[in-house]
Amino acid sequence: MARAAPLLSALTALLAAAAAGGDAPPGKIAVVGAGIGGSAVAHFLQQHFGPRVQIDVYEKGTVGGRLATISVNKQHYESGAASFHSLSLHMQDFVKLLGLRHRREVVGRSAIFGGEHFVLEETDWYLLNLFRLWWHYGISFLRLQMWVEEVMEKFMRIYKYQAHGYAFSGVEELLYSLGESTFVNMTQHSVAESLLQVGVTQRFIDDVVSAVLRASYGQSAAMPAFAGAMSLAGAQGSLWSVEGGNKLVCSGLLKLTKANVIHATVTSVTLHSTEGKALYQVAYENEVGNSSDFYDIVVIATPLHLDNSSSNLTFAGFHPPIDDLQGSFQPTVVSLVHGYLNSSYFGFPDPKLFPFANILTTDFPSFFCTLDNMCPVNISASFRRKQPQEAAVWRVQSPKPLFRTQLKTLFRSYYSVQTAEWQAHPLYGSRPTLPRFALHDQLFYLNALEWAASSVEVMAVAAKNVALLAYNRWYQDLDKIDQKDLMHKVKTEL
Repeated sequence: MARAAPLLSALTALLAAAAAGGDAPPGKIAVVGAGIGGSAVAHFLQQHFGPRVQIDVYEKGTVGGRLATISVNKQHYESGAASFHSLSLHMQDFVKLLGLRHRREVVGRSAIFGGEHFVLEETDWYLLNLFRLWWHYGISFLRLQMWVEEVMEKFMRIYKYQAHGYAFSGVEELLYSLGESTFVNMTQHSVAESLLQVGVTQRFIDDVVSAVLRASYGQSAAMPAFAGAMSLAGAQGSLWSVEGGNKLVCSGLLKLTKANVIHATVTSVTLHSTEGKALYQVAYENEVGNSSDFYDIVVIATPLHLDNSSSNLTFAGFHPPIDDLQGSFQPTVVSLVHGYLNSSYFGFPDPKLFPFANILTTDFPSFFCTLDNMCPVNISASFRRKQPQEAAVWRVQSPKPLFRTQLKTLFRSYYSVQTAEWQAHPLYGSRPTLPRFALHDQLFYLNALEWAASSVEVMAVAAKNVALLAYNRWYQDLDKIDQKDLMHKVKTEL
């Protein structure tokens, strides 16, 4: 009988809210996950439903999720997403809202390493870089740029749709509203296939495109074209990051929202319903023990997939049952190495002559994807990047943990190695269909959008969509959900 008491009190509260009229806001909302998706959706939900709604955010690890830092020699360095594109409009808004600042940029040259030599080297002169691209690859780089710009121009429509309150219940519906069947088809065809069709050469794909995709996704040009285009857009624009660490956006949004952060692992979501309204029981466990609470709205803001411990999260009482745990994720290992680069491995016997701060790789060598000379998250006015012959903090991104022999290949010697390993991005192609945001009336899966493309800004876009979807469903504003021909509708509203 004791277990029934919380359910009865929750039902009483729900009935009281229903009796207050159809315009009553939800009483309690649960968000599972405190990464950028969870923090952003908590903020957007409060923005739409108002400050009186109680928002509980469950997090089993640390706030920030894949936005994280590692401390080396009393300085903090990004171990997760290191930078954002200038067109990341939601992230730009968050930084302004929270009074955060852009980190001072410390420029450094990039190059692509092909296993034996550099296949492409950046110089300090823009025109010379263009000439080298043309000399090696003809107009392939222009064709790539036009292809990416066309995709981005259509994707940017999402901000206008969201500003007008429109939301989508599935990933396919969202993509179709932006780029019609072209965008949906781009999730089913590879980057290589799509670029070859617009006249980009195979050599350019092998040398340059593959290197960018390995750096951002750890995957090849066989991955879907839509995710690839979003990644390649990030490589072309100007990039920025947050002074003090990108994870400050997550903690800042949760603080601003006054969300109740509960450090626990959510184990199940169970459906109860009364008077035609859904009520969700969220069960969780932490060091104190097991407990549960009841919510009007639940947002899952953590990946649900086969090889993630979050898949221990079960759904009960739903008809038909929720069994959306499909697909795998790409493991990524980030190693922060404080040491001396072995420039001889890259063809520079004298380390003083080594000019690059960022090294991307083609498919060979296969044991690492990128190597970056890192700047700390707090950059003073007097800060300068370490010279190649000096000990520096290098970030090595690899598909698997590095063996000692591999570290010795990349570094002459090193003082310390610290690693972070996580399921960074979906393994594209491992899932047959695009998932849905709406799992039930008021149960939502924010990370569904990662299966189209995966980045911090994409998660923020998904957060805004889920907040709008929950709001429009709660107040039965169905004209704002899954609308076709939105460009025309938005123009008429203006």
